[in-house]
Amino acid sequence: MNIESNKGQMRKGILEYCILLVISNNSCYASDIIKQLKEAKVIVVEGTLYPLLTRQKNAGLLSYRWEESSQGPPRKYYELTDKGREYLRELDKSWDELVKSVNHIRKN
Repeated sequence: MNIESNKGQMRKGILEYCILLVISNNSCYASDIIKQLKEAKVIVVEGTLYPLLTRQKNAGLLSYRWEESSQGPPRKYYELTDKGREYLRELDKSWDELVKSVNHIRKN
């Protein structure tokens, strides 16, 4: 078995949750999201992030606004909608339950 493959699958499973967590702190530009995910060792590239952001936006979880930038073209900043905040609360509950279950099994 390939441990790197398994680790990658685990990261993919929580990536959308992590994106919502990052954005929940404040509105974010895509490169800010990538930076925070990399700092947390949840590695993601732009080619992976943008489709996820689009899917979350289309689901009504995110909205965005354009802001002018002194460093180039305008930037798209993402933020959670009310629906996104509620969805994140549900994911938080699910995550807590999952961690509790896994920790229970690990202790046996």
